[in-house]
Amino acid sequence: MKILVVEDNQKFARFLVRALSEEGYVVDLVGDGEAAVQQAQSIDYDLMILDWMLPEMDGLSVCRAVRAKGLRLPILMLTARADISERITGLDAGADDYVPKPFDLGELFARMRALVRRSGQSDGVIRLGPIVVDQRNRKVTVDGRKLDFTPREYALLTYLARESGRVVPRTELLAKVWELNFDPGSNVVEVHIKNVRDKLGDHASMIETVRGVGYRMTLSS
Repeated sequence: MKILVVEDNQKFARFLVRALSEEGYVVDLVGDGEAAVQQAQSIDYDLMILDWMLPEMDGLSVCRAVRAKGLRLPILMLTARADISERITGLDAGADDYVPKPFDLGELFARMRALVRRSGQSDGVIRLGPIVVDQRNRKVTVDGRKLDFTPREYALLTYLARESGRVVPRTELLAKVWELNFDPGSNVVEVHIKNVRDKLGDHASMIETVRGVGYRMTLSS
């Protein structure tokens, strides 16, 4: 599942992005409303997690702008507002659900899954030849056999599978899968790629190394 998080509080944004990434979601982050609308237009997201209180263009305005452009992606609004009438205003503006701050991560994940199920935007399954990634149940099967991956290995495999056919730069994997600025000399990507390949067994060659750039996942084996 590919998620757009719209949050201007950097500390909270880092926490939320890391939590989502550790659950195996592919996450993009923007910090203002205008960027959120532009991003939602250019990329096919399964869900937007939107903070109500944003600088200049607030969450309500983002909802209205996204809906005015005909975009149907589910929007889950985060709000510290306790007044039920204000929450109703958010739903009327185009949000599909809301979660009040502070919130329990388990509830947030459950509401996300429910929204995507109801929207029919995605069945949460990526199929690439013998590999099937069931994002909803966090399950990977190869030739019908379930394989066990660590959360980071799962996130890495999921990202490469979603971007299959495209060379994904190493720097992009660091940003999207780890959500941290690693030392360029770190071999964390290479170590995890090796682990994933080992678990894919006979299909390890589906993850191709493009020297000096990054990795590409293909149907060839």
